Amino acid sequence: MPVVHFSVSLLPVVLFLSGLILIDSYKLVRPKFVASALLMGALAAGIGYFLNNGIIDATGMSYGAYARTIGPLVEESLKATFVIYAIRSNKVGFAVDAAIAGFAVGAGFAVVENVYFLNAMPDASLKIWVIRGLGTAVMHGGTMTVFALIAKTMGDRKDASWGVFLPALFGAVVLHMFYNTFFLRQPLLGTGAMIVILPLLVATLFRESEKRTRNWLGSGFDTDQELLKSILSGDIRDTRVGMYLQALKERFDGSTVVDMLCLIRIRVELSIRAKGVLMMREAGFKIQPDPKTKLKFKELVYLEEAIGKTGLVAIEPIHNWTRRDLWQLNLIEEP
Repeated sequence: MPVVHFSVSLLPVVLFLSGLILIDSYKLVRPKFVASALLMGALAAGIGYFLNNGIIDATGMSYGAYARTIGPLVEESLKATFVIYAIRSNKVGFAVDAAIAGFAVGAGFAVVENVYFLNAMPDASLKIWVIRGLGTAVMHGGTMTVFALIAKTMGDRKDASWGVFLPALFGAVVLHMFYNTFFLRQPLLGTGAMIVILPLLVATLFRESEKRTRNWLGSGFDTDQELLKSILSGDIRDTRVGMYLQALKERFDGSTVVDMLCLIRIRVELSIRAKGVLMMREAGFKIQPDPKTKLKFKELVYLEEAIGKTGLVAIEPIHNWTRRDLWQLNLIEEP
């Protein structure tokens, strides 16, 4: 396996992924998480090899026909598995985080696929590996980036129900089919499109995502501070939150209502802590774990169990946690 061929086929996608991580101002995606995404992408490639060969043998389709139709659906579905897990388990909070996770999965897939072809075609020309490195490898990362962005954006609006992943998968599969069609007929054109379009698309999405993050940080931090101040000062009785809790005394006993107020206080404190971590990271500071945070998590779990599902539903009108709020817990819970 010539070193030059190996480098040309793999280096572009690795550099692109590194670039995505470097331009993330908030450094929300941890190296361990990126490594997991790469490994899962590599695993998806291994599974895809056996699935693709099995389907081709079973259907008798030619490689070209399969690559333009069924192949993209199989491969994108396999790659999407880890991204779906990351979104539904609140491992990513913003679209930019999902994009990095998606590209990492695609990069892991591309590395295994290109290593296979390097061994299968040792005499192929350098032109082939340029096309595979700048075109095919980047395509695998790009389609999964598109999947992640669509799924995350729609998931924030619809609480990441399974239905939001279908249009995201459709978009990734269509792009993959489109690229394969060009790759089989006009490979240089497909490669050129990947080199020009994907960086522009990602740069635009990153800029918009970071703009929304800053807006969310500013408004959310101020709101949390005001709510916490009213709770700690005892002035919450005259707020809409206090009046609503007073009304809940007709349905719940006094101790449960007190637990509800304590739960809201801890949620707000954790939210403020998470937003502070984000701001400090953007400024370049390294954040040390706070021992008190673990105690608050334990108290949070205790209060949620004490209040019960009915009580948690009852306080949703005044303090309903979104998927982004749940993601904040992962942000400050992990060292």
